[in-house]
Amino acid sequence: MNFLHKLQNLPEQKRKIILWIAVIVVGILFFTFYIKNVQQRLKSFKAEELQQGLKIPELQEELKELPKFEMPKLEIPEISEEELKKLEEILKEAPQ
Repeated sequence: MNFLHKLQNLPEQKRKIILWIAVIVVGILFFTFYIKNVQQRLKSFKAEELQQGLKIPELQEELKELPKFEMPKLEIPEISEEELKKLEEILKEAPQ
């Protein structure tokens, strides 16, 4: 309790500094715990079991059996310059 009274009696600037130092220290502790936890999970990770669970070889076989999708070829007719000029004139005359 005495510690809290001392803190409350300090000027606001010093209290803010103490608060931010405490926040940084707690943040560093959480970050270190997080990194150690990630390292431990990566060490215990078994890629072979994951592949067996996902059945990747079977999936690849099924994908090979699927029918291939091909885009239809579009034939675009050629337009002469005269026809192009006529189309431009029609478009200019059309209400917008």
